[in-house]
Amino acid sequence: QVQLVEAGGGLVQAGGSLRLSCTLSGGTFSSYGMGWFRQAPGKEREFVLGINRSGGNTNSADSVKGRFTISRHNAKNTVYLQMNSLKLEDTAVYYCAAGSTVSSWRVLVTANAYNYWGQGTQVTVSA
Repeated sequence: QVQLVEAGGGLVQAGGSLRLSCTLSGGTFSSYGMGWFRQAPGKEREFVLGINRSGGNTNSADSVKGRFTISRHNAKNTVYLQMNSLKLEDTAVYYCAAGSTVSSWRVLVTANAYNYWGQGTQVTVSA
């Protein structure tokens, strides 16, 4: 059974940085496209960033372009979300997701394309 475990959330001041990590177990990491989503209180879950199976192709939401980056280390079964220049509106629970895909180049951007989800980690940005 595939499991995803996130780490790295916490409280940070506006303008600061955080790095989230997500480790997959119970499956072949390199066969999954990976993504990060977030959900703020009272809002729908939204796509943040995605990365293809090999790590050479990414896609990001406009709201985080130039501030957040996604990367993966297939030998460590881990995907990362580097968040810089954090804003108050980045406060949310962040979820890691894995999607099974036969395409090595495709980046999955919709929630229903992902098969497995982590438990979520809270990121709170303070003024």
